[in-house]
Amino acid sequence: MNFNAYIYIFTAALVSYAIRVLPLTLIRKPITNRFIKSFLYYVPYVTLAVMTFPAIIEATQSTLAGVIALVIGIILAYFGAGLLPVAGVCCIVVFISETFLIPEYRDMLFQLFIK
Repeated sequence: MNFNAYIYIFTAALVSYAIRVLPLTLIRKPITNRFIKSFLYYVPYVTLAVMTFPAIIEATQSTLAGVIALVIGIILAYFGAGLLPVAGVCCIVVFISETFLIPEYRDMLFQLFIK
């Protein structure tokens, strides 16, 4: 079993290294194609979005709470709010919406404020 783990680690290291070295060795001239340049320009943004948006929706107890926070965050960012205010408002929106969407949280808050 341990032998297989070393093979997996070695293979992952080799693939990661090859992905970084092959473009340096194969492409000697500057890239002049507009399509390839624009594609390479947007790769980091697309990668970040692909990793972030599913996490925003699935990190909450309720998918609906994540979607509500995502929509409100997009609206706030569209109107010029900074990263910190958007993140804070989205956290508050998730807390409030999960309070009303998940019965256990709602009952817990009612018991906390009734006593």
